[in-house]
Amino acid sequence: MSKTYYDSADLRKFGKITEWSEELGNKFFDYYGKVFEEGALTAREKSLIALAVAHTEQCPYCIDAYTKDTLQRGITKEEMMEAIHVGAAIKSGATLVHGVQMMNKVNKLEM
Repeated sequence: MSKTYYDSADLRKFGKITEWSEELGNKFFDYYGKVFEEGALTAREKSLIALAVAHTEQCPYCIDAYTKDTLQRGITKEEMMEAIHVGAAIKSGATLVHGVQMMNKVNKLEM
Protein backbone atom coordinates (compact mmCIF):
# COMPACT_ATOMS: atom_id res chain seq x y z
CA MET A 1 0.00 0.00 0.00
CA SER A 2 1.93 3.00 -1.27
CA LYS A 3 -0.92 5.51 -1.42
CA THR A 4 -1.56 7.54 1.72
CA TYR A 5 -4.68 9.42 2.74
CA TYR A 6 -2.96 12.76 2.20
CA ASP A 7 -1.74 13.63 -1.28
CA SER A 8 1.10 16.15 -1.35
CA ALA A 9 -0.21 17.41 -4.70
CA ASP A 10 -3.29 18.70 -2.85
CA LEU A 11 -1.19 21.43 -1.22
CA ARG A 12 -0.92 23.12 -4.62
CA LYS A 13 -4.74 23.12 -4.79
CA PHE A 14 -5.14 25.15 -1.59
CA GLY A 15 -5.78 28.37 -3.48
CA LYS A 16 -8.80 26.77 -5.10
CA ILE A 17 -10.80 26.87 -1.88
CA THR A 18 -12.11 30.21 -3.11
CA GLU A 19 -13.95 28.46 -5.95
CA TRP A 20 -16.81 27.28 -3.74
CA SER A 21 -16.89 30.32 -1.47
CA GLU A 22 -15.11 33.19 -3.15
CA GLU A 23 -15.86 35.89 -0.59
CA LEU A 24 -14.86 33.86 2.46
CA GLY A 25 -11.89 32.27 0.71
CA ASN A 26 -10.56 35.67 -0.34
CA LYS A 27 -11.07 37.03 3.16
CA PHE A 28 -9.10 34.11 4.57
CA PHE A 29 -6.22 34.64 2.13
CA ASP A 30 -6.21 38.40 2.82
CA TYR A 31 -6.00 37.67 6.55
CA TYR A 32 -3.40 34.93 6.08
CA GLY A 33 -1.22 37.21 3.98
CA LYS A 34 -1.52 40.05 6.48
CA VAL A 35 -0.56 37.77 9.39
CA PHE A 36 2.67 36.76 7.68
CA GLU A 37 3.78 40.31 6.84
CA GLU A 38 6.76 41.68 8.75
CA GLY A 39 5.62 43.29 11.97
CA ALA A 40 6.71 42.96 15.58
CA LEU A 41 7.92 39.50 14.49
CA THR A 42 10.10 38.89 11.48
CA ALA A 43 8.94 36.68 8.62
CA ARG A 44 11.63 34.22 9.73
CA GLU A 45 10.21 34.06 13.27
CA LYS A 46 6.67 33.67 11.97
CA SER A 47 7.74 30.83 9.71
CA LEU A 48 9.34 28.99 12.62
CA ILE A 49 6.20 29.47 14.74
CA ALA A 50 4.09 28.20 11.84
CA LEU A 51 6.27 25.10 11.57
CA ALA A 52 5.86 24.31 15.26
CA VAL A 53 2.09 24.86 15.13
CA ALA A 54 1.87 22.73 11.98
CA HIS A 55 3.30 19.87 14.01
CA THR A 56 1.05 20.36 17.03
CA GLU A 57 -1.95 20.48 14.68
CA GLN A 58 -0.52 17.51 12.76
CA CYS A 59 -1.20 19.05 9.35
CA PRO A 60 0.99 17.30 6.75
CA TYR A 61 0.35 20.05 4.20
CA CYS A 62 1.47 22.76 6.63
CA ILE A 63 4.47 20.68 7.70
CA ASP A 64 5.56 20.37 4.06
CA ALA A 65 4.98 24.04 3.32
CA TYR A 66 6.67 25.44 6.42
CA THR A 67 9.57 23.00 6.36
CA LYS A 68 10.36 24.32 2.88
CA ASP A 69 9.71 27.93 3.95
CA THR A 70 11.91 27.74 7.05
CA LEU A 71 14.77 26.22 5.07
CA GLN A 72 14.47 29.00 2.48
CA ARG A 73 14.69 31.54 5.30
CA GLY A 74 17.94 30.03 6.59
CA ILE A 75 16.50 28.31 9.63
CA THR A 76 18.66 25.37 10.65
CA LYS A 77 17.53 21.81 11.23
CA GLU A 78 18.43 22.26 14.90
CA GLU A 79 16.26 25.38 15.20
CA MET A 80 13.37 23.60 13.49
CA MET A 81 13.60 20.59 15.81
CA GLU A 82 13.87 22.79 18.90
CA ALA A 83 10.76 24.71 17.82
CA ILE A 84 8.89 21.44 17.35
CA HIS A 85 9.92 20.35 20.85
CA VAL A 86 8.62 23.66 22.25
CA GLY A 87 5.30 23.04 20.51
CA ALA A 88 5.19 19.46 21.79
CA ALA A 89 5.93 20.58 25.35
CA ILE A 90 3.12 23.15 25.27
CA LYS A 91 0.68 20.66 23.69
CA SER A 92 1.48 17.97 26.26
CA GLY A 93 1.38 20.45 29.14
CA ALA A 94 -2.00 21.71 27.98
CA THR A 95 -3.26 18.14 27.89
CA LEU A 96 -1.93 17.35 31.34
CA VAL A 97 -3.18 20.53 32.98
CA HIS A 98 -6.69 19.54 31.92
CA GLY A 99 -6.19 16.57 34.23
CA VAL A 100 -7.06 19.01 37.00
CA GLN A 101 -10.60 19.09 35.58
CA MET A 102 -10.76 15.32 35.89
CA MET A 103 -9.38 15.43 39.43
CA ASN A 104 -11.95 18.08 40.40
CA LYS A 105 -14.78 15.98 38.96
CA VAL A 106 -13.59 12.79 40.70
CA ASN A 107 -13.30 14.64 44.01
CA LYS A 108 -16.78 16.08 43.57
CA LEU A 109 -18.31 12.70 42.69
CA GLU A 110 -16.63 10.99 45.64
CA MET A 111 -18.16 13.41 48.13
